[in-house]
Amino acid sequence: MTNIQTIIEQMTLEEKAALSIGASAWSTTPIERLGVPEMIVSDGPHGVRRVPNVHEVAATSLPATCFPTASCLAATWDVNLIRQMGEALAEECIALDVDVLLGPGANMKRSPLGGRNFEYFSEDPYLAGEMAANMINGVQSKGVGTSLKHFTANNQEFQRFSISAEVDERTLREIYLPAFEKAVKEAQPWTVMCAYNKVNGTFASQHDYLLNKILKDEWGFKGLVVSDWGAVRDRVAALKGGLDWEMPGPQERRVQEVVAAVESGNLDEAVLNESVRRILRIVFMAAETPKEGEFDVDAHHALAQHVASEGMILLKNNGLLPLKDQQQIAVIGRSAEHAHFQGGGSSHINPTKVAMPFNELKARSEEAEFTYAEGYPTDDSFRQDLIDEAVTLAQAADVAVLYIALPSFKESEGYDRRDLDLTNQQIALVKAVSAVQPNTVVVLNNGAPVVMVEWIDGVAAVLEGWMMGQAGGAAIADVLYGQVNPSGKLAETFPMKLSDTPAHLNWPGDAGAVRYGEGLFIGYRYYDAKEMPVQFPFGYGLSYTSFEYSNPQVSATSFKDTDGVTVSVDVTNTGEMAGKEIVQLYVHDKVSGLVRPFKELKGFAKVELQSGETQTVSMALDFRAFAYYHPEYAQWITEDGEFDLLIGASSADIRHTLTVTLESSLDLPCILDKESTIREWMADPRGQAVFGPHYAQMEADARKAFGGDDNERYATEGSIGMDIMEMFSDMPLVSVLMFQKDALPAHPEDMVADLLQQVHS
Repeated sequence: MTNIQTIIEQMTLEEKAALSIGASAWSTTPIERLGVPEMIVSDGPHGVRRVPNVHEVAATSLPATCFPTASCLAATWDVNLIRQMGEALAEECIALDVDVLLGPGANMKRSPLGGRNFEYFSEDPYLAGEMAANMINGVQSKGVGTSLKHFTANNQEFQRFSISAEVDERTLREIYLPAFEKAVKEAQPWTVMCAYNKVNGTFASQHDYLLNKILKDEWGFKGLVVSDWGAVRDRVAALKGGLDWEMPGPQERRVQEVVAAVESGNLDEAVLNESVRRILRIVFMAAETPKEGEFDVDAHHALAQHVASEGMILLKNNGLLPLKDQQQIAVIGRSAEHAHFQGGGSSHINPTKVAMPFNELKARSEEAEFTYAEGYPTDDSFRQDLIDEAVTLAQAADVAVLYIALPSFKESEGYDRRDLDLTNQQIALVKAVSAVQPNTVVVLNNGAPVVMVEWIDGVAAVLEGWMMGQAGGAAIADVLYGQVNPSGKLAETFPMKLSDTPAHLNWPGDAGAVRYGEGLFIGYRYYDAKEMPVQFPFGYGLSYTSFEYSNPQVSATSFKDTDGVTVSVDVTNTGEMAGKEIVQLYVHDKVSGLVRPFKELKGFAKVELQSGETQTVSMALDFRAFAYYHPEYAQWITEDGEFDLLIGASSADIRHTLTVTLESSLDLPCILDKESTIREWMADPRGQAVFGPHYAQMEADARKAFGGDDNERYATEGSIGMDIMEMFSDMPLVSVLMFQKDALPAHPEDMVADLLQQVHS
């Protein structure tokens, strides 16, 4: 077994500094005299982008399987399938000589405008965390590492190298960190990649609070922290802040900066040694897995097809789907012949093969007749002739199938979307075709929501196909013809219009900062709070069959937070076709000390059922399912009280509600201070114990002042006294007492100081 400490003791200062910086665009610095090999990393996260020469960043990569992007993966809600895909990715890494795959991405979809949203899982941290953890466990089960990214608050492309995400502590803890936390604690990725941006004024690459105190100390992360490529501004500050490995390299100037900082005493060599230790640990872990052989191209293509079919979502169906044989079908849209299956940027994969949607559709039926029209061009020009051609074919057909792909000039890494619309040509095309052909199906290929208000009422069916990977064309055909029953559900809300979205008034920021003014209320949390209609809610998706939920049960109606509970429900396939249902479990806190979203996803399960079959689905809820982060206590807390457990088919389709009573196990410290309000004194058990008698006297005095013993007068005026007490409730106690200081036995400040001494003793 390699003795890392012995190696560190033998390393020169220059070697340590060099190891903390890449040797190339994709590798660590080897130290041959000490037997330290190089480690090679490669872009992911939905395929292996291995370039032949590690010194080239953007060269054409070696062929690899292009799996669906994260927006499609999350829509499967299938953690076992995602793990299986991770295993396949690892096999390709081994064959292509890759030690660490750079992915998955676990950032939240704060706004559907985010240009890189196709690489991220969800607007919900629980779902994103489950997806990320299982993908990581799949990859690393084969002896290949992952890089969980981009840590953290990397939710837009606008000024992504420099903008400061201004986000309060509670929102950070409850929305933007939990997916990373779950992935770290449940999967221990070999590496975590920092984001480009600043978080509350400090670059993520040198953020001591995030990288050292939270990630490493609080969560127990054992791996190394790597920079996003080009994210480091100050190498010495980044080392102090917890950034172990800077990429890309080589960067001799950076090496010398680290050496000089240690020699001058500006950087404690122990800090550098810790980063070196973390890097060496992962380098030697990677070396334990021989990189050789080949991967099964056909098997992985088939897996990519299966994953894509599980993630596709039937958004609308007026009975037209599945398609039938002996139909004349007009296939319209250039993405039918030129598959649009992945996004632009660093995750772009060189696929081993590509299933063309039109060819796959024709292969599903020997009896159908097919015609084809391009429908829209590659650029943003408007071509009425293409629309006219499509209309002519649609009129002559029994069914029109429109393949509509959001072009890369609208959606890609590197820039955010300007709107949520299809192109003007595509909108006009859908409206013109559906006007003459009521049996119109729209198949979408996109990485994030599009608005549909202008055209959805005129079409019979809509299938969300996402950026579906290299085999997605076959998956679409399977779903359209009913060879696969669609079972995907939305991992993000589809709004009616852009101005409805939670971050709209705080996007994309200016003067070097973007304020996360919506706080906790992103995605369905926001739409719930606003009681705002949406096009399609979080968790929504149709099937060719139907499901009934019955017999909801909970393991205990009263319980301690440390024990948790298990919720179960019977699900029956009441239709005529086998299918899969995704059962979702949300938690609603009926009364809380701080504002909370109306409901939050805390459990889910995907179940496969034959026609007429019933299965019992069980979902466990732990402490965190009921807790929220309290910034004054600086910890996750639970509170005694009632919670509703909401069992649903989507966030807007709740089938059953169970009410339970939770007993908190926490003995929280008293946080009352001289600025605490009367309401806060009365809400705190210690505060109520010492202040309660004073409060009762204040209430009696107010009642006497506005009615006294005159019952008739009190009947008309007595409520004024209560109104005044309500007004006083949110004033600091010391301020209220100041109004009475002449009648008090001591100065108000001394009285409050005495009360505080009692509650803190």
